[in-house]
Amino acid sequence: MPAVTITSRAIERITSGHLWIYRSDVSEASTAEPGAVVRLLDRRKHYWGQGLYSSASQIAVRLLTREERPFDEAFLAERIRAAAAFREQVAPGVQARRLVAAEGDLLPSLIIDRYGDCFVIQTLSQGMDRLKPAIVKILRKEFAPLSIIERNDVAVRALEGLPGQAGVLAGEEISEVVVEENGRKFCIDLRRGQKTGTFLDQRENHAAAAGYARGRALDCFTYTGGFALTLAPHCASVLGVEASADALELAGRNQELNGFTNLEWKEANCFDFLKAADQARERFDTVVLDPPAFARQKPSLESALRGYKELNLRALKILNPGGYLVTCSCSYHVSEADFLDVIASAALDAHRTLTIVERRTQSRDHPILLTVPETHYLKCMILRVV
Repeated sequence: MPAVTITSRAIERITSGHLWIYRSDVSEASTAEPGAVVRLLDRRKHYWGQGLYSSASQIAVRLLTREERPFDEAFLAERIRAAAAFREQVAPGVQARRLVAAEGDLLPSLIIDRYGDCFVIQTLSQGMDRLKPAIVKILRKEFAPLSIIERNDVAVRALEGLPGQAGVLAGEEISEVVVEENGRKFCIDLRRGQKTGTFLDQRENHAAAAGYARGRALDCFTYTGGFALTLAPHCASVLGVEASADALELAGRNQELNGFTNLEWKEANCFDFLKAADQARERFDTVVLDPPAFARQKPSLESALRGYKELNLRALKILNPGGYLVTCSCSYHVSEADFLDVIASAALDAHRTLTIVERRTQSRDHPILLTVPETHYLKCMILRVV
């Protein structure tokens, strides 16, 4: 196994529990091939662990283990089985769930999502991409899926010098599946849908929001209707707003699958819709805001906070007294404290008084590794207008 020599700063990160070693903290890597599993040594040749080496990314090494045992296919299979066993504890019987959540399952840069008998994978680093044949072999042996699909058509792979790829790796050519979530049926587009098909990290938040939903409800950035369809049985009416016509077409199909008649869909920019709704003096009893990430990089933080404030301000202006706001941020660079500050500022400008009903995060099948703050990215606040 090739060796990479790391600095004292990298050792501090390892001993603090983080899994990333930056390129500036690698002092020697001349024998390491792109994507290789490497031994991590200090300048005195003391062993600190094994990781996946990248020749392109600023994250030069992703730590796999501090054990002396070689990280081979058997070790990889153990990690995947352990991740699957954890899902049986936190999401038993759930048809659509995350099976492996990268760093959260000590398999950095590997995503595996399960939709019934179909598996969708993302290998987001040189090293994990090199392990892709072994991953497919393990999945076929352990779970015998109908289909294994890769959705490596994501921009982050460019940082690793990897091409965008999507297609069937094993099994049948399957593009869509119908799965049940919180008692609702959803058609998932595995080949073109967001992420690996849909936003599995919001599943538990969909259910939580339904516990407060009432009256006339508005679901902004509805995508294919995740919140809207879960809220529908508890509301007089639900309006889902989304800028993507393709997403709304699928949302309409999901409505038909569930037989709801109190749902409407509108293709529009959600910022513009909220402004127009306030000018028209429209009012709602429940409003959901689930926008895409506004801050994908740290330099975008300031503009992202402005965007979140504007969005929440406009939503608060159209909420009836006693109404509920379910507002989300999936931007890692926006901390929970920052997000709450933005909501508080928006409430003051809107002359509304809010109480926090619930502070939530991603579904439990997307575990947060305590020593890797990047794994805590989703914030979901449920608030009530007093």
